Order: sequence, then C-alpha cells, then structure tokens
Amino acid sequence: MGKTWCYRRAIDITPEDLKERGIRGLLLDIDNTLTTYGSTELAEGVLEWLDTMKTAGIALTVVSNALDRRIAPFAEKLGLRHISLACKPSPIGFWRAARRVGLPLKQCAAVGDQIFTDWFGTKFSGVSCFLLEPIRTDNEKPFLRLRRRWEKPFRRALLKKGVQQ
Repeated sequence: MGKTWCYRRAIDITPEDLKERGIRGLLLDIDNTLTTYGSTELAEGVLEWLDTMKTAGIALTVVSNALDRRIAPFAEKLGLRHISLACKPSPIGFWRAARRVGLPLKQCAAVGDQIFTDWFGTKFSGVSCFLLEPIRTDNEKPFLRLRRRWEKPFRRALLKKGVQQ
C-alpha cells in the first residue's frame, strides 16, 4: 500500500522530496490541484513547477474523473498525456496511468485534493498520494461542497497522524 503526504499546494512538492521517497512519476489531478475548479488557466507557479519536474526527469500524466472535452485541451496545452473519466476512486485509472508512464506502482504518486476520489483511489491502487488542500472551494458545485464537509474528519485524522502515513 502506498504512503500519504499532506502538502498545501502542488508547487510545494520538490524533486528532492520525490527522490527521497523513491517517486519517479506523478499522476496529476486537475481541478483544485493544478487549477481552480472548471478553470482553463493554471494556478500561479504551476507551469514553472511542471517544467521543474520535467527537467528533473519526473514522468507526468493527468488522471481526472472529468470528461475528455475538459481534460484533453488542458493536458495538450501542458504537453502531457491524460486519462479522463478515470473512475476514481477505482484503481483502474491509476493503474493505467502508471503503465502509461512506464513505472511500477511503488514509484508513482497521485497528486490530488479530494479524500473520496484521489486518496481512496491511491489506497485501492497501491500508489502513494500527495494530498493537497483544494485551491479554492467557493466555486464548486453543491454536491462537491457537501463532500468537502464529509472529508474534514478524514483530513484531520491524516494530519493528526503526521505528514506520512
């Protein structure tokens, strides 16, 4: 089973963090991870962070539950391959992504902001997880806002256990 590390933003993850943990590939969520929900513009510093990861030899791919019409143009703009309709928390999207970047599961980590999709999905798939705080939640759909409330006890428990699980 993979490990979990809690970070504030994706840009806080460094190549040194990844090397220290044996991570060579990142499976990236989009909404509230690299950009705000529904946006087509990257959050501040994300483009430079992606370039740093690429330069460090980190394999990157996008893994999202969103429709292809949302994810494909976004991933294409970043020069990344993608898996849309990943069915997270099912492990299938993560398994496909690890195969796509050509790495064993233990060398991959998902980067995402949701407990019930990203974090649970990593637990089922065997990849590690960088669980982030969502960039912005006030513009999310009502069901997602409700799910955020349900996530709070899980987040508190993870943080109480420490950065690594």
